[in-house]
Amino acid sequence: MNPNNLIQAIFYMVVLIALAKPLGLFMAKVYEGTIPGIVRWLSPIERVIYRFCGIKEDDEMTWKTYAGTFLLFNMLSLVVVYLIQRFQRFLPLNPSGMKAVSPDSSFNTAVSFATNTNWQGYSGESTMSYLTQMFALAVQNFVSAAAGMAVMVALIRAFVRKESKTIGNFWVDLTRSTVYIFLPLSIVLAVFLVSQGVVQTFGPSVHAKLILPLKAEDGTKIEEQVMATGPVASQIAIKQLGTNGGGYFNANSAAPFENPTPFSNFLEMLSILLIAAAVCYTFGVMVGNRRQGWALLAAMTILFLPFLYLAIDQEQQGNPVLASMGINQQASPDQPGGNMEGKEARYGIVSSGIWAAATTAASNGSVNSMHDSYTPLGGFVPMFLIQCSEVIYGGVGSGLYGMIMYLIVAVFAAGLMVGRTPEYLGKKIDSFEMKMASIAILVSPFIILVGASIAVICAAGKAGPLNTGPHGFSEILYAFSSAGNNNGSAFAGISANTPFYNIALAIAMFGARYWIAIPVLAVAGSIAAKKIVPASAGTLPTHTPLFILFLAGIVVMVGALTFVPVLALGPVAEHLLIHN
Repeated sequence: MNPNNLIQAIFYMVVLIALAKPLGLFMAKVYEGTIPGIVRWLSPIERVIYRFCGIKEDDEMTWKTYAGTFLLFNMLSLVVVYLIQRFQRFLPLNPSGMKAVSPDSSFNTAVSFATNTNWQGYSGESTMSYLTQMFALAVQNFVSAAAGMAVMVALIRAFVRKESKTIGNFWVDLTRSTVYIFLPLSIVLAVFLVSQGVVQTFGPSVHAKLILPLKAEDGTKIEEQVMATGPVASQIAIKQLGTNGGGYFNANSAAPFENPTPFSNFLEMLSILLIAAAVCYTFGVMVGNRRQGWALLAAMTILFLPFLYLAIDQEQQGNPVLASMGINQQASPDQPGGNMEGKEARYGIVSSGIWAAATTAASNGSVNSMHDSYTPLGGFVPMFLIQCSEVIYGGVGSGLYGMIMYLIVAVFAAGLMVGRTPEYLGKKIDSFEMKMASIAILVSPFIILVGASIAVICAAGKAGPLNTGPHGFSEILYAFSSAGNNNGSAFAGISANTPFYNIALAIAMFGARYWIAIPVLAVAGSIAAKKIVPASAGTLPTHTPLFILFLAGIVVMVGALTFVPVLALGPVAEHLLIHN
């Protein structure tokens, strides 16, 4: 990695870590009910929501009621998004006259956005009306992210309480996440994006005369270009902050109307990991031990940095096939160098590599370059980061509670090594917590491997990838990895808008979201009911460098043991072939 690349990567990480503490403290105050003055002007909105919905702030829920409410809300969201798509031709704010979305695509998209996956098998600018983009998709960007934050804060609250039967109120946690965290941050980011040229309008598509008219394949003369517009900036802001990732345009953040300048690119890139990193500090503040929050953030960062380096380094080295043909791929004043296929010249290798690593370490899935065009090991990075259950920062809320499931396994394993009952933050970790944590960790690999296996043995599945051999297999594996970990990005060389993939991936997204969140809430209920055991000389310290490395090792070991065989058939095999 050359010095310029290194400086850009270091600058990104420094800004990210520097913002984690103030934002994390801010969110802790919100969830503890002490609303910071900077957002107190939004309090009337919170009160109106409670009054309109009949919510009482002090009505606490058991973990089963909390889980049931979480599921009910998500199922209602799914139905609403599905119906809006199916009836969009009859609804307002449709200046381009978009027709109804097909049943299987509507189902896939409804599940995708309700589960905070935001997988898109369609082209947004030619499929969705303004109303569908705003009231179906953008609204879900807010509330699906807030639902993940609610599950997270319920788990945090459980470690603080002792002998309690309740873990909070889902509606209150959902409302505060939306009103005090996502809404103000999205407004600020949207204003900055508009200042950079991101589109925000209700006007119809723009028609531009071509300087040189073209001819279509049938001989028809093309004299103008139709450029889709719409309320883009407002959706892009929350798609990044909420680790949603669903773009307004098919090209996502590689589209100039979504991401026009290097500054907008940096802001969007920073937003991907901002909240996911900051909630670690939120955790430390709320449990009364900030070192624990820093330890979790350190473990995530230690895991992230090698993959970030590998992604940038592999792409900067270029394509060995082109090198064998004598094509110069070295960086110079005349060219950026490296593998620029599928990348925007205005971002280059470094910003593309950082984005690819960040968006798959988090459950964001937005892209500013096409992962399908990466070198084999460059493409290996985003795929494996997804397969690590997206706990290396992870999604907002879901990344932290997923990492805590790994932490429970790490504490349990460490306890077995020293012959002591494992405990964390004064709560003993028993067989029930271990079982639930195991389910939460193993559900996604099971969904991914079963789904990919079915796809490669049936005709409908094999018809999807546009490439053959290891790369075609990688396209299928990446699709199910993305759906099975609620990421949403893709190796774009797969035609996924078919009944088979729409239904199969929807099932994967559904299982990955709820079969993880429910065990997490079960752990929260069990932990909240326990006594707090005072620390003693035999208590395992969980904030030391040794334990941080142990936790990071557990994450990598589970991911490697699960996915190395299939990765050997995809990106590893392709890497060996092109270097043969």
